[in-house]
Amino acid sequence: MVAMLEKRKIRDFDWLLALLAVLIVGFGTLQIHNAQPTETFWQKQLMGLGIALVAMIAVSFTDYRKLVHIAPAFYIFGLALLVIVLIPGIGMKINGQRCWIKLPALGQFQPSEFVKIPVVLMLAYYFGKPRQGNLTVKETLIGSLILLLPVGLIMLEPDTGQAITYFPLLAVVLFLSSVRMWIVLAALLLCMAGAPLAYTVGVKTGVLRGYKLERINVILDPENADRRGFGYHTWQSIVTVGKGGLTGSQSTDYSQSSLKFLPEPHTDFIFAVTAEHTGFIGCLLLLLAYAILFSRLITGARRSPDRTGMIVIMAVVGGLAFQLFINIGMAVGMLPVIGVPLPLMSAGLSSVLATFIAIGFAISIQLRRFVN
Repeated sequence: MVAMLEKRKIRDFDWLLALLAVLIVGFGTLQIHNAQPTETFWQKQLMGLGIALVAMIAVSFTDYRKLVHIAPAFYIFGLALLVIVLIPGIGMKINGQRCWIKLPALGQFQPSEFVKIPVVLMLAYYFGKPRQGNLTVKETLIGSLILLLPVGLIMLEPDTGQAITYFPLLAVVLFLSSVRMWIVLAALLLCMAGAPLAYTVGVKTGVLRGYKLERINVILDPENADRRGFGYHTWQSIVTVGKGGLTGSQSTDYSQSSLKFLPEPHTDFIFAVTAEHTGFIGCLLLLLAYAILFSRLITGARRSPDRTGMIVIMAVVGGLAFQLFINIGMAVGMLPVIGVPLPLMSAGLSSVLATFIAIGFAISIQLRRFVN
């Protein structure tokens, strides 16, 4: 009987989903090598992929309901990591941000990437119970508190880019939990009216200043932006993307990244590197791979045996899609540079590990779709 169950798990394992994730990481590793051919980032990425695959398989063959059941413990552990990284001597401070912990042989580990998983589990733990009717204001506030605790700690690092990527997790969960329409409309109106107001107040009070203000101004008024100052990242990325043309630039020795014109080419601007080396066609194929990946995840959510599993997968889809949108928007000059990695493509153990664990949960949920 046990052997039959194991055979069924292997048969029902979503091999396409796992393969797509591996292929995107492999393609990303090639672009990381193109971006920094003299560095070892691509080798570390392959090492990270190996660790991530082990983690994904372990989560896949573990009953996700048991993990969601102890979500509060994971959530507290995640908050503890975000507190630890703030301690001088433990957390590494790079470019004014204390976001990383140094791991021997593996490099830098970014807790704020990993903690998204405990947050998703905690939201599923709270909102996944069978229910009827719309969410109450109390439930909405509790969900917001679950999100705001880690976001507040991340803002202390400070890492605005990572903090922003947490909000789609809650937005998706609230939408799936039938949040009252007036709350949705109020939030949309608040965002529409609050953005210009926040900009004006931030400038006048001095809260919004320095590179944060200048990177927003680059998007609002690109023609008058200082291309050698705070607008440098955006303009170099636009030039890099445009250089790829339809099929990609054949001159790898004179690329924007290898000549050190493009900042952070292996992380924040990996999409620009991809556009330069593979052109419009390569980027289109990459987006197609992401579309199929999201489609498989959404199919898994539809097959979920319970509401909890559906919430976990759809929160993951919302988070990944938002990161994809932000990173590409940065690369093509449509959005300010805020340091959001491209899922499965950007170099970094933390991002790859967190994404593969999330995929492991999706596969675990699918494997138990016939179990009561």
